[in-house]
Amino acid sequence: MAAGKIQILAFVGAPASGKTEAANVARELGIPVVTMGDVVREEVRRRGLEPNDENTGRVASELRAKEGMDAIAKRCIPLLKQYFSEQGERNERAKNKSSSPPIVVVDGIRGLAEVETFKRAFGENFMLVGIQAPLEIRYKRVRARRRSDDFLSFEEFKRREEREKAWGMEEAMRIADKIVRNEGSLEEFKREIRRILRDLLAP
Repeated sequence: MAAGKIQILAFVGAPASGKTEAANVARELGIPVVTMGDVVREEVRRRGLEPNDENTGRVASELRAKEGMDAIAKRCIPLLKQYFSEQGERNERAKNKSSSPPIVVVDGIRGLAEVETFKRAFGENFMLVGIQAPLEIRYKRVRARRRSDDFLSFEEFKRREEREKAWGMEEAMRIADKIVRNEGSLEEFKREIRRILRDLLAP
């Protein structure tokens, strides 16, 4: 990868802060997305468990306990490297060094150890964007999206957040390269994410 050029942009934030919406903006711009939560959900399915919040959280914690706090990041790195390898081969065949977006978005960083692992793998080509939103707003969002692991009471939602804080989420937020506040309309938030991504895509 070209030194100093951002090729991995990762989003970090508390549950329902807007990471998935930010990743959707990337997809709209044609940018590939690797979702860290999908890695955990795939492991949940592999074990034959119901994909609810309890099982998803337990499996994520077990992976971190067994393989390290950066367990999910380490499982994502081969996917990212495979993308760049395949893209390089496509560009070589097409004799075109800019035939597709030069970045991949990572959705769902949960802790400092994951950030450090991505930085070791990709160096200056890695950028971290933190997304902030108040707890009450985020709970309303999580109830509205009705994903399989989202059927939670407010107290359960707060416990989910505490679990993610224990993984180092707050420490990761503190070292983010950029912070985006997601307290207004969805369109305002998406417009800001679009601006950040287009700046990175600019020649």
